[in-house]
Amino acid sequence: MRNGAKTGLITGVAVAVLAAGGYGAYSLVGGSDDKDAPAAKKARTVVAEPPSAEQAAAGTKDFLEAWAAGDLAKAASLTDDPAGATTALTAFRDQVKPSGLTLAPAGPATPAAFAAATGSPSAAPKPPATASAVPTPGATDSPAATTPAAPTGVLMGFKARAEFEGTNRAWDYSGFLSVVKMSDNTPAVHWAPSVIHPHLAPGESIGVQPLPPIAGNVVDRNNKPLTGASITPLIPTLQAKVAKLLADQNKDQSDNGTGVVITNAADQNSVPDRLFTIVDPKPPKPFKLTIDNTLQAAAEKAMTDLGGKKGSIVAIEPSTGQVLAFANAPVTGLNRAFQGQLAPGSTLKILTSTALLEAGVNPDTPVACPTLSSNPKKIPNSFPDAYPNNTLQQDFMISCNTAFIDQGLTSLKPGALTTTAKDVYGIGLNWQTGLPSFDAVVPDAGTNKDEQAMQSIGQGKVQMNPLAIASITATVQSGSFKQPILVAELPQQKAPRDLGPDVAGKLRQMMAATATGGTAKDVMAGISDNAGAKTGSAEATGIATTNSWFTAYRGNLAIAAEVEGGGHGVDAAGPAVASIIKAAGNR
Repeated sequence: MRNGAKTGLITGVAVAVLAAGGYGAYSLVGGSDDKDAPAAKKARTVVAEPPSAEQAAAGTKDFLEAWAAGDLAKAASLTDDPAGATTALTAFRDQVKPSGLTLAPAGPATPAAFAAATGSPSAAPKPPATASAVPTPGATDSPAATTPAAPTGVLMGFKARAEFEGTNRAWDYSGFLSVVKMSDNTPAVHWAPSVIHPHLAPGESIGVQPLPPIAGNVVDRNNKPLTGASITPLIPTLQAKVAKLLADQNKDQSDNGTGVVITNAADQNSVPDRLFTIVDPKPPKPFKLTIDNTLQAAAEKAMTDLGGKKGSIVAIEPSTGQVLAFANAPVTGLNRAFQGQLAPGSTLKILTSTALLEAGVNPDTPVACPTLSSNPKKIPNSFPDAYPNNTLQQDFMISCNTAFIDQGLTSLKPGALTTTAKDVYGIGLNWQTGLPSFDAVVPDAGTNKDEQAMQSIGQGKVQMNPLAIASITATVQSGSFKQPILVAELPQQKAPRDLGPDVAGKLRQMMAATATGGTAKDVMAGISDNAGAKTGSAEATGIATTNSWFTAYRGNLAIAAEVEGGGHGVDAAGPAVASIIKAAGNR
């Protein structure tokens, strides 16, 4: 595993042998407490004195010969930890399954060579030191016990060649081991996982495993090399997440090869270390995303044009839920488009309108627009005038807060917005888009009229991002929720029910009127055919100017954008959305 330097290995097998690194007075022969029993053979332990050069060479040769011959019991007995060596050598035989194994001594090795092989940042071994010896079985725990000098080992190298059935490829690698001196004046190999292979660390496993094809070039929906400053840094995360999500679909391993791999089952974030390929996997297939490079370029430019303001934008194909583009400003840091947690302001009036229409209110139903709302904490509009003769559609077109608050308090049951958000628009269904995402929250306000009032206009505890608002708009355009995805094969959550055709038609009528004659008309000028829009502005703590929101659909395209401190919806977010509609042409 190559998750970082294995500094413990260099101190464990280099010149200085520390008790903390696994050495000490290992007892290799047990004793007896029976005073009348025959004298037991004296325990064989590691001593501080290093072996001679001749002993180190002999210990290395004998161990490697036994291992290569398959006499694992003998090989393990030539170490300072026979039990641990037996387990590891047996696992290597059973999991790597070499048909032939050649091991040849290569003479003394340097700490620098070992450090380079293991990835340790330091080539220098620590100097000899004193440390408490590892107690032998039955030894006293008395604080008066002596603390002998730490033993010193001799670092030796060897050459390994493993052969495998069915291929003429041979795996050649350089190995390392440390030889220590035992109390009976014989050499022993100090046992450590790195004796098997320099990359192998405690807790890891080595074996032959399937090697799936490494992902090929990343391409857009039109098979063109993917571009986009906001998305390219996220590709490794996307590939890893998609691989997990599609694991059940990719059970066909006919494209896989095989190879020797080190893994760590306990560390889910670790990356398998491919040591040797026995059989090559088939050539990789391109990693194809739903992104459209043309729209992605337009989205990136729209964020760049914000002049340093923070913001994000998402474009979705309503018929499929496929994400066509997304971009963030700045391009680094939080993926605001997917993970933002912001009040969406009046763009949420699409959801409130849905609940009102399903409750029996119609676009032409008279719904007055007073200067202040009727809930206890009065809320004004963004304009000073009252419109007592307005209809619901007219209120939507001018984004009248008070009308939606008052009509919501009159017509909607507590929790209606939460239920509608989940059942129709899939909010809260744990979307699996391919990237980490915050899937929006419309909490149940209960009977609190002030909280109900705030929620109906996209404030209070409502939290959204452009991905969620674009999905709501896409659902209005198509009539049914399609969970946003970045790879076409990903599974999509299904909402409990579709948006009824009557309500969907009325929502499209209201959004179309807003695009041609309401607050969005200037931004949508020249692109309002087969289109609809909704503006929004949202107050946020610590920001003097409201956040700008805008969402629109045109044909088979739905977009939403937010700009922090951008003002009204048409001031900053609106032009960003319009630029993508224009780049898309007549889709």
